[in-house]
Amino acid sequence: MSLPLVTATRFVAPLREGGSLPGIVEADDLGTYVCKFRGAGQGLPVLVAEVVVSGLAEAVGLRTPRLVEVDLTEPIARYEADEEVQDLLNASLGRNLGVDFLPGSFGFDSAVDVDPGYAARVLWLDAYVANVDRSWRNPNLLVWHGDVWVIDHGASLYFHHAWAGGLTDPSRFAEQPWSADDHVLGAHLGAVPGVADELTATVTDVVLAEVVARVPEEWLVGPVPPAEMRAAYVAFLRARRDGSQVWLPGRAAA
Repeated sequence: MSLPLVTATRFVAPLREGGSLPGIVEADDLGTYVCKFRGAGQGLPVLVAEVVVSGLAEAVGLRTPRLVEVDLTEPIARYEADEEVQDLLNASLGRNLGVDFLPGSFGFDSAVDVDPGYAARVLWLDAYVANVDRSWRNPNLLVWHGDVWVIDHGASLYFHHAWAGGLTDPSRFAEQPWSADDHVLGAHLGAVPGVADELTATVTDVVLAEVVARVPEEWLVGPVPPAEMRAAYVAFLRARRDGSQVWLPGRAAA
């Protein structure tokens, strides 16, 4: 199933956090979204990772905001006064990624009580997709109506950044260890083996294909046609899933 398509009607404000400079936009469906731009320095692979990992998060029972494609048209950029933002908008005309804005949400901190089973699922997912960006410095977790939501998955699936010269070997990703030493939920590491078998069984080949199918074709820019890139993402994720004995965090604590 493809992502819903909306058209941006107003650029509201930049979010000056991190290096990608996302922004809040309003769209013609009356929704408000955090827009992640195709013209940002990290490029299209980051948007692909956001879509794929968001789908995997949903599959394993984690809360993550709804995603849409945001069509960005020239008038949006024309009336933006900030030159840095205007340059980014001009470089991002076309289809971008919109993440549903959660009004009133706030960032996760040590005062938030998180369910150990839920925390274990977050840890398992981050290990599976090799996400290195969920530390106390940058938790990438929001609390909304008392629930914890996972956001910002662009630092996952690092392997596709090496595809410029050709597809690489899935076994290297499958065998890559992952460390929870700096993870914001690392205190719950011992609970991960208790959910691992269930989550591994959940991420079937069918689920992997469905999640990857959500990625817009025009974002799959690489050394091979989009259909082959989709197949490669599925192959890498399948290999990683089947090699969990290498990267599964907390196994020694089980």
